[in-house]
Amino acid sequence: MTIEKLCFAYDTAQILGGIDLEVEAGAFVCLLGQSGCGKSTLLRLLAGLEKPRTGQILVDGEPVTGPGLERGVVFQDYGLFPWMSAGDNITIALKQKFPSLSAAERREKALRRLAEVELDATSFDKFPRELSGGMRQRCAIARAFGIDPPILLMDEPFAALDAVTRARLQELVLDLWQKETARRKTIFFVTHDVDEALYLATDIAILGQSPSKIIYRHAFGRDKQLTRSTMYKDPQIVELRNDLIRIINEEIIQLKAANGQGA
Repeated sequence: MTIEKLCFAYDTAQILGGIDLEVEAGAFVCLLGQSGCGKSTLLRLLAGLEKPRTGQILVDGEPVTGPGLERGVVFQDYGLFPWMSAGDNITIALKQKFPSLSAAERREKALRRLAEVELDATSFDKFPRELSGGMRQRCAIARAFGIDPPILLMDEPFAALDAVTRARLQELVLDLWQKETARRKTIFFVTHDVDEALYLATDIAILGQSPSKIIYRHAFGRDKQLTRSTMYKDPQIVELRNDLIRIINEEIIQLKAANGQGA
């Protein structure tokens, strides 16, 4: 995917001021930055839910002009239809992506995807209101992986969850992504959590204050081997973590100074 000179504004409020980013297929890109810097806006542009004022987004050389099933989205608020069961939320997406499948085949595929995210078969007939927040997000992840898009966009999907559930779902997404050895998905993942970005990402990009540009980029080698037990001990990772926190905090200080609030 290629992002070229991407600018976006809501009315007169300039949000993105020229985003340039080249991402290899199969990368796991974490987008960091202070609240309001345009991370979620960038994700909506990648999804085709918004149109840029100037610039373009190219996927395999073709411009993104609107939503498409080649780009799956997982939202912070789950994005499940409350009047449908968990299983129906998945099968309706499968029907769009794989219209030739029979209803029985869609059900079987949905049950398999639910099992992959550690939800048993009884979850299929439960409505979102009957599921915990972590279970609803598992269902949303199962739906996104079920339609098998080459690009997956995740907007702070674990922000509302407790620390233990968040850690388990991080492991789950990483495991699902790493299992796809033949054609690994390209993932864009918005987060405020530096440790989450370090753990998940092959690439990290920090957006500056609005109108945003990418002010820092770090790419790990494709042989990155990082575990929860080593990420706080590896001197290079500790140094990188401190750099990321420093850069984000400097942006916050600059924004306060610009607004006359002091440091």
